[in-house]
Amino acid sequence: MTSFEADYRSASVRPSPNHGERADGRDPDMILLHYTGMPTPEGALDWLCRAESQVSSHYFVHENGDVVQLVPETRRAWHAGKSSWHGETDINSLSIGIEIANAGHPGGLPDYPKEQIAAVIELCRDCVKRWSIAPERVLGHSDVAPVRKVDPGEKFPWGELCRAGVGHWVEPARITGGRFFQRGDAGQPVEALQSMLSLYGYGTEITGEFSEKTAGDVEAFQRHFRPERVDGIADFSTIDTLHRLLSALPRYS
Repeated sequence: MTSFEADYRSASVRPSPNHGERADGRDPDMILLHYTGMPTPEGALDWLCRAESQVSSHYFVHENGDVVQLVPETRRAWHAGKSSWHGETDINSLSIGIEIANAGHPGGLPDYPKEQIAAVIELCRDCVKRWSIAPERVLGHSDVAPVRKVDPGEKFPWGELCRAGVGHWVEPARITGGRFFQRGDAGQPVEALQSMLSLYGYGTEITGEFSEKTAGDVEAFQRHFRPERVDGIADFSTIDTLHRLLSALPRYS
């Protein structure tokens, strides 16, 4: 692909050949955040721009805050893989993908530099404004692909983004004792938990049985919204945080 004009004015352009048409001519209504999970930013950016990789994103954010655009926003970048949200499975056609240079879990999950997070916030603000993206549709890769993906990881500062006007967040409830649900449990309370996860957008099956799939969805939820402890166990803190997030959504308030 030849060069193009950046949609985000602060971005430089490095075209990736890995993109296509958005299905049904849809406009993006979601932002999906990733970490690169590779040892070096240079290697990650090079991989996203190689035809043989068959992967790409719309944007790449360096550790120092420099932003590179790889694919025009009107095109379908290849970053989400097998994923779902609110029953839709072609997440690439719905989303703007942002890769954040960070070695991730394979590299010990390093902190995100302040300059990088500031750049991610400004980029997301710009995309949200231009495409009218709802706060609850600014998500992590782990939200749409639980178990299979864990990025951008539990160190990603979702609360900081929300305070800056990006994304949906409530302060997680304090971790305490009390009743909890875990693998092997069954019954109406488990069904209610599954229903809440599904209402928020996760691809949780409502069976009344706390399966491995349900545990994976709970872990994904915790990784984003209750990162202090990511264990797949639905304790009071997890359930209360989920309930308050749902209550804060316009369609349920």
